[in-house]
Amino acid sequence: MGDSLTLAMTQSRQDIRPKLVVLDDDPVTRSMIARYFSDEGFHVREAPSAAECRTLLKASPPDLLFVDIHLPDANGITFAQEIRASSQVGIIFVTQRDSEIDRVVGLESAGDDYVTKPINLRELMARTRSLLRRSKQSSGQPSHRSVITFGAYVMDMTRRELSSKGGKLIPLTRGEFDLLAALVEANGRPLYRDFLAEVVNNRTGGGEGALRTVDTLVARLRRKLKQAEGDETLIITMPGIGYRFGRVVGLT
Repeated sequence: MGDSLTLAMTQSRQDIRPKLVVLDDDPVTRSMIARYFSDEGFHVREAPSAAECRTLLKASPPDLLFVDIHLPDANGITFAQEIRASSQVGIIFVTQRDSEIDRVVGLESAGDDYVTKPINLRELMARTRSLLRRSKQSSGQPSHRSVITFGAYVMDMTRRELSSKGGKLIPLTRGEFDLLAALVEANGRPLYRDFLAEVVNNRTGGGEGALRTVDTLVARLRRKLKQAEGDETLIITMPGIGYRFGRVVGLT
């Protein structure tokens, strides 16, 4: 009886651990990340290839996926796009490729964050916990401002969806949604780029990389909103400050 109870309690603790898959073809890097996050209480599985990662994802969906861009059987960005098409799992690119183009394409296509090697494990942990915290909050209790309208759009904070009033869904990444939600909830008040960098990256005073991420997300949001409704004035640049929202916000 005692052994059964101990086993049940152990399994229960394991069930609530954050689930992480590390996709990287470098066994040293993969093992280093896996060991560090396992020691911090994560349930970690490793995959050296996109094919093996697909198998792991089908067996048990994780909460978070670390993806290297250079893989033996796929491009990591293309693979992340494939996953994002059917899942809202958190995706952080962890890669040697540090060019601005890779960063922009990675964040624009599917990623929630982008970390370059050599890896600072403590920083990677901070970003991971921030992403998981935002995911938990987004799936928790509805906000008193659960459905917001502005211009030709309806934003459902609980379901984390943006659509036109005609019902057309506008797909947003987690970073895009978080940034837009911050601007909408400020209701016209200018927000500093540093603050928005914290919203999407949890990087206080996050440096030029974090600020460029904010600018990239804003550019993507403007493009998506323009494509949906031909609207270019929803997000207004405030020189020397950051951005503000350019519409009156209503609640439903």
